[in-house]
This record gives sequence, structure tokens and C-alpha cells, in this order.
Amino acid sequence: MNEALPDVPEVRVVGLPQLTSGFDLVDRLDLPMHLKVHGPLEPLGGEQLAQLAERINLRGRGGAGFPFHKKLRSVAETAIKRGVRPVVVVNGSEDEPACRKDTVMINRAPHLILDGALLCAEAMGARTLVVGVTRESTQRSMEAALAERGLNNGRRSALRARVQRNPVRMVTGAAASLIRSIDGGPAIPPGRKTSASKNGVGGAPTLLSNAETFAQLAIAARIGPERYCNTGLYDEPGTVMLTVSGAVARPMVIEAPTGVPLRYILQLAGAPPVPQGVLTGGYHGKWIDAATVNEAIVSRNSLDAVGGALGAGAILPISQDTCPLGESLRVAQWLAEESAGQCGPCYLGLPAAARGLEDILNGGGPAALEAVKQVAKNVKRRGACSHPDGSAMFLESTVKAFTDDLAAHVLGNGCGRPVAGVLPLFEGGRAPTGIPGGGGEENGPSRQKIFVDWTLCRGHGLCADILPEVFQLGADGFPTVAQAQVPRFAEAKALRAVRRCPALALRIEEGAPQAKAPSRNLPVLSQGRGRRALGR
Repeated sequence: MNEALPDVPEVRVVGLPQLTSGFDLVDRLDLPMHLKVHGPLEPLGGEQLAQLAERINLRGRGGAGFPFHKKLRSVAETAIKRGVRPVVVVNGSEDEPACRKDTVMINRAPHLILDGALLCAEAMGARTLVVGVTRESTQRSMEAALAERGLNNGRRSALRARVQRNPVRMVTGAAASLIRSIDGGPAIPPGRKTSASKNGVGGAPTLLSNAETFAQLAIAARIGPERYCNTGLYDEPGTVMLTVSGAVARPMVIEAPTGVPLRYILQLAGAPPVPQGVLTGGYHGKWIDAATVNEAIVSRNSLDAVGGALGAGAILPISQDTCPLGESLRVAQWLAEESAGQCGPCYLGLPAAARGLEDILNGGGPAALEAVKQVAKNVKRRGACSHPDGSAMFLESTVKAFTDDLAAHVLGNGCGRPVAGVLPLFEGGRAPTGIPGGGGEENGPSRQKIFVDWTLCRGHGLCADILPEVFQLGADGFPTVAQAQVPRFAEAKALRAVRRCPALALRIEEGAPQAKAPSRNLPVLSQGRGRRALGR
């Protein structure tokens, strides 16, 4: 699979439906059908709403999992203290290629989301509601839902509601990016950490959560906390929406109670009986191996306990006949391209980490592995948003989960398996720059190798300053590699390092041109001799 999932894939339910009630009747629940299926909804006071969210242990379903009742109280308290009206924002900017649960909800049950958002707006006295989306289908569905409620024209209601459409990018879904775009700026993080609860849209305290969170609140408000908690686990009650793709027969969105075995969810989608690994939580998530899959159940705590993550609810198995490091490289390169370009850890660190993983696949040895680990460590907790942290977590998880394959690439000639491209990434089959066959030359293979003459090197360290993509200094202050392939994008810097070395200890040698991979949309992996995962 080298294409993005459809906006509205197949939807399945385990047990009784809650969020997906009525999906078997119509493709989209308009307002009359929504009321027939779910019934009317009575308003609640602010503290009542917070207590409800606390009793059902409702956490944000966008990935971070922050307790919703704490966010609700924080916004209300700040609004009262400052004497201003808060703003409510629904984040439907589902821009990760492996996630479709919020997109499905907005397309098929937009009024359930609006129910939860309007409950919060009325309880806190908000007069502004904004729904952030990035897809044409979600924009159309939500604008139609606002019109059905008479909320598309401020003259008919005290509440002003509108849809904010942003470009499809990974960083667009960040809370700070969405708030910035609502205020008229670009849909990228502002370069500094902010708290929406304190200073959000227009400087007002803002209640921002993703679409599923508001829909879950609307269900709980209708059926009450006792009945809501009868479904799922006692400490994580209710259902969760999961997007299952990767090496499956049928990509789908599944509503399931917490506590369902993960292997059952995989079976529903037609995953391999014994997957090589399962990426949990999406591309800011973590891999778990086949043995761990049998232990895991669908819940935040359970997945955390086995080294996985619920995250944004994306579940992606891969089969035994594909190279897991090659699959992960495609994602790592995409994550690097999704940088907002505003801070070094993201703009420089993520491409360096992706190049390091590529070096491992192409026989870079232990030095390449250590370089990837070091870059991932340096990226964490230093970015202006959560994108570097999530990407670093994905890279570290890849290195930990596939130790046998890692050893085959680091210590041998590779695992010998191709990359099937089963992790969905690109619209219309477009391959990213820098992946073999993707049309990118800047990150392609170079004909240059750089060498260190140990008889001359005096440990000045200038090479590591000029060319950190290749040289790292060891504890003794000397470079950790004696020779290395120069990435094409770094050829000019390599020449500069040679010229500036005070001891004249560096030299560059030109090799024969490497064969260019066939022009295809998928990475073409060697199945013959050499067995290096990228077929180089």
C-alpha cells in the first residue's frame, strides 16, 4: 500500500455501538436522524460537566491523553478570573496518514461532536466555537451540520460557529498551530510553548480537544456515568475509535470497548496471524513485537505497560516478509519532511535521524546505529512543539523492537527482505523526496567517501563541527569512524571539512556512480546478493 487511506474507510463495531450508532442506517446522520438515533440532550452546568468527565475518566483522544475534566476546569477558572468569555475549539485536523477515526466521525456523525462542543460552550458561557479541519470532505460535512443547526449565521444565534480549514500537514494538528491559524496566522506552531487553557484564540482561555473527545462527552451526558462505565474497563470505561491499517486485508475504523484483546482487533481487519510487529499509536507511537501482541489489550494503560501506546488510536501491523527497518525508514523520512522548520531539533535533528537509519540499512555498521541513538536523544524535549518528541519516540522504538533485523543490518549484509510499503503515507501514491524511486536527488547516494588518516589526526574536532552528519567525537575527543559515505546533500560541507582540518588528516575519494533505483512509487529492495534493505 503506497497511498493514503480513504477519508471514510470501512467501519466495524465490537459489541454495542455508541459513537457509531446509526451507521448501519445511513451514511451520514443529519440532524433529524441524529436526534432519532441519540435523542435530545439536556444542558449541564459547568461543574456538572466537569464531574461527569471526571467520573468516566475521559481523556483527550488526540494522542496526549490529558484528563478532560482538568482542562475544562482550568479554562473555566481562567475565564472567571480574567472576566472574559472562553472559546471552544474542536480539533478535527487529522493529518497523520494512518489515522481516520475523527475524519469518519466528522463525515458520518458531525452532530454528536457538536453536541459535546455545544455542551461545553453553554456550560462555560462561550460565544465562539471553531471546528478545525484539513480535508474537503470534513469541511463540507461540518459546515452542513452547522447550517442544519442554524449556527452558520451569527445573527440567528448568540454563538458564533465556523469551520477553519488548514493544509494537510502533520504539524497542523498541533493545538498551537490550530489556534495560530484561527487568529489569522500560518498553521504552524508559534515557536514557543503556550497553554491554550490560559492564552488561546485571541488571547482568551480556550477549551481545545479532538473530535472524538467531544463525541464521547455527548454520549456520557445522554446515558449517564453509570451506564457509560458499564462498557469497557473500570479504570478506562467506554469505547475507543481505532484506525487499523498496514498489512491488513481491509483497512478500517473500529469502535471497540476498552479491554478487548488487541489480537482480536487485528483479526477483524485481516492482519497476519503472527505479525512481525505492530505499530501502536501511529507515527508518533511505538512498536510492539509479535509475542507482546498476545498480551496487549485495547487500553491506554495496557499498551503503555507492554511498551506500546494508544496515542491517536492507529494500529498498524506488518508481516514477516517485509523489512521492518525499511518500513520505518519511509515513515522517518516523511516525519522529517513534515517539520515546520522553526527549531533545530526538528529542522536539523529529524532529517539527521532519518539519514542515520538509512545508513544502518546501507551497511553503516555500529557507528551508524550509535549516531541514530544519539540524534534521537538530542532531539527529545528540545523542540517548539511535540513533533520532534513523537518522532524521536518512534525512532527509538524501532531500534528497540527489531533487534534481530537491526543486528542483521549492522553486523551483516542485511535481512534480505524487501520493503512492501505497507504503512500508508502519501496522497495519490506520491513517494517522498529522498526515498529510492521517489525522485529526490538531494538525499540520494553520493559517490564520495571521506577518510580519516589516524597518523595525522590530532583530535581538533573541527570535522564534527562542520560535518556532524558523518563525524561524531568519542570520549577521547577523536572521530568515532575512520571512513564514511558522504550523503549527497553534505558534499559541500565534506569538502569544507577537508580544507579546514588543521592537521590535514581528512581526504575525499570519488567512487564509481551507484546505480539509480528504478523509478517507482515504492522503495525497491534487493532480494539478491548484498541483501541491503534499500537495494543499493
